[in-house]
Amino acid sequence: MLKELIHSALVFIEGLGVWGILLGLMLEVIPSELVLSFGGYLVSQGRVSFFWAIVFGTIGCVLQQVILYWIGRYGGRPFVEKYGKYLLLKPHFIDMAEKWFNKYGAGMVFTARFIPVVRQAISIPAGMARMPMLQFLLYTMLGTIPWAILFVYLGRTLGSNWEQINEIAAPYMRPLIISGIILILLYIIFKVLTRNRKRSV
Repeated sequence: MLKELIHSALVFIEGLGVWGILLGLMLEVIPSELVLSFGGYLVSQGRVSFFWAIVFGTIGCVLQQVILYWIGRYGGRPFVEKYGKYLLLKPHFIDMAEKWFNKYGAGMVFTARFIPVVRQAISIPAGMARMPMLQFLLYTMLGTIPWAILFVYLGRTLGSNWEQINEIAAPYMRPLIISGIILILLYIIFKVLTRNRKRSV
């Protein structure tokens, strides 16, 4: 049944081209990695351009995070606890993201984008904290662009073998995750030093 759902979603995306990529990512019926990789496959077939696949892919990812932001802002924790499982968001990751956001601030919206699963969960505590929308959009976009470029590029490279993306992406994901962790650590160090400097003043 899951395979049929994914197949139907991909047929829908293929029929709409870049708009299908956008909608597929915004609704995220299937993981963003698959949608972006399939977008790369469409690029290899000459159905869409590499540039527009990335642009619409980025917009779709950002819109999906905006939806999660609004869920956090207007639904709060009660909504997440009740319906989070339907959004494939486990309470453990929501708790982790909320703890990071509350402790280290809005910059976590950018740095957490490089950590799988948490990259989505972080949008909910941002909404709960009523983070300014323009700031949220900027940080989300900056953290999403590298993700979109990577998977569209890999999908284009694989061509008709794009379904092997999980195996091919593994060597790329490790440095991406390590980079994300380093960014988070640097950001935390910066926040701690800034906080200590303020106290001393």
